[in-house]
Amino acid sequence: MPELLPRARNSSESIFSQMSRLALHYGAVNLGQGFPSDAPPPFLLDAARGALGRWDQYAPPAGLPILRGAIGADLGIDGADVVVTSGATEALNVLALSLYGPGNEVLMLEPVFDVYLPQARLSGATPVTVPMRLDDVSGWTLDLDALKAAVTPNTRALLLNSPFNPTGTVFSPAECAELVALARAHDLWIISDEVYDELYFGDKPTSFRDLAPERTFTVGSAGKRLEATGWRVGWIACPPGLASLLSAIRQNGSFCAPTPFQVAVAAALPVARESGFYAGLRAGYGQRMNLLASGLRELGATVFLPSGTYFLTARHSHWTAETLVKEAGVAVIPGAAFYAQHAAPEGLLRLAFCKSQAEIERALDSLGKYAVQTPA
Repeated sequence: MPELLPRARNSSESIFSQMSRLALHYGAVNLGQGFPSDAPPPFLLDAARGALGRWDQYAPPAGLPILRGAIGADLGIDGADVVVTSGATEALNVLALSLYGPGNEVLMLEPVFDVYLPQARLSGATPVTVPMRLDDVSGWTLDLDALKAAVTPNTRALLLNSPFNPTGTVFSPAECAELVALARAHDLWIISDEVYDELYFGDKPTSFRDLAPERTFTVGSAGKRLEATGWRVGWIACPPGLASLLSAIRQNGSFCAPTPFQVAVAAALPVARESGFYAGLRAGYGQRMNLLASGLRELGATVFLPSGTYFLTARHSHWTAETLVKEAGVAVIPGAAFYAQHAAPEGLLRLAFCKSQAEIERALDSLGKYAVQTPA
């Protein structure tokens, strides 16, 4: 009997699914996987109800024109340069299949979001990671010199994420300009994963698309913006003239994102922008971030406050993700899950604060009881 190829045999359950499964098994508060506890906004749900029964068949692989137009208007680009995907993960995979292959290298930062590495390898390319620096005082910082030194004649693309999951880093305008200069100097594509573009806690993040539109593919997500991660509506904002080529690639995958949800997102995007929904989202997340951070500090953790996303990282010398979910009743993600080519900082954990205030308070209460039972 034939066997599966190594690419299938070597695949395994993601750490996010694993920790969510363990959270369910142990009845733990799930601060691991990044899905919000809040329901999507009413204006999005109302739009979806109106679309069901009217928009139920296949959409074009590039996406419904009304959604491409709405995304384009929101981003300030031509909707013809937008490709709608079944979530941001598919968008990233389409780009991996389209931009690099055997003999190419893809440069990315570590800690690294888990799908970047296997997607590069499945395309036939080699992922190369450059570690971010972590200091207990200054937090996470970009090592631009190390990134420049990692470029080789085989480097084909820079895969960047700002706001950055898991670190919460938002690259400064000066850093973004230097990264663009690096890409131009070596004629590299830029894949800019900006799914958290509306989740920031200071100045609005700089988009690489605005600095280098001729070489930047921007990945976005309605799920992150509108608290509907299961709807699987994402997009790619492409350099002019390339959207049709990418849509031809993606039709061989899911073919199209769910049609009624495309209609709903198209209706919701302008409402979210004009109503101040994103500002309210940031304010609510900021309050929960501070609640979680202050509670963790009281329990002896070193906390690295994020400038964006809905995650924070922390270090605690006596905690591990495995023991916390089993013994403390709190699921988190181990920092080592984001490292493949370099050693993870000791005691690093990632925690999601896109949960309700009650869940965060329950998690801190459980961690407090666990700390009392297991003194250092």
